Amino acid sequence: MLLDFDRYTSISFDCYGTLIDWESGIVSGLQPVLQNHGIRASDEEILELHAHTEHKLQASSTKGNYVKYRYILEEEVREASRRWDFEAEPSEVRALADSLRYWKPFSDTVEALKALKERYKLAIISNVDDGLFALTACHLEVEFDWIITAEQASTYKPSKNNFEMALERMGIQKGKLLHAAESLFHDIAPATELGISTVWVNRRTEKEGFGATPPASAKPDLEVADLKTLVSAASL
Repeated sequence: MLLDFDRYTSISFDCYGTLIDWESGIVSGLQPVLQNHGIRASDEEILELHAHTEHKLQASSTKGNYVKYRYILEEEVREASRRWDFEAEPSEVRALADSLRYWKPFSDTVEALKALKERYKLAIISNVDDGLFALTACHLEVEFDWIITAEQASTYKPSKNNFEMALERMGIQKGKLLHAAESLFHDIAPATELGISTVWVNRRTEKEGFGATPPASAKPDLEVADLKTLVSAASL
């Protein structure tokens, strides 16, 4: 499907998995902990653990019982210790969350964001907490007009509350917003249900499965393999 990019005034992005190579980050953050205890786990096993644990904890985190994303990453290490039967040291429990500051953007991210910034206002809608995103912001090299985190919303995507808060904060009609994300589950499905136009940044075109996200089906308005292709589609 072709999108009329002239109709949009703003583009919002999921961050981890879309702008930041979180699968490499997750593996590099957890693998040393496992190796410390003689555990040999494949990248796919680590990503499956993440998808399962993250979803379980985020689903149980509600407005009245919200837990920060740092805690979720720490609980993921505890879940790994239960699955592979080892005792994690306190520093190891913190290791995955502490590693997030080193997670890097995909090679096309920064250049694409700078190009899109010339034409659109840009927003982040991320399932992270404010403190952890602050560690990532310096890697993205652009100033976002809005940053909406799960901590601010007190809910995690795929809750529609996160997108509704974003629209209210941005002060625009949903028809003026284009949301770009890698996760069908967390982003494309709920945004589409709200009537927000979506771009699926399918960075796993050459990989099997859903990686670090739960499986889902949704129909985006546009599918691209990376942000460079999105920029090209927008004729920038």
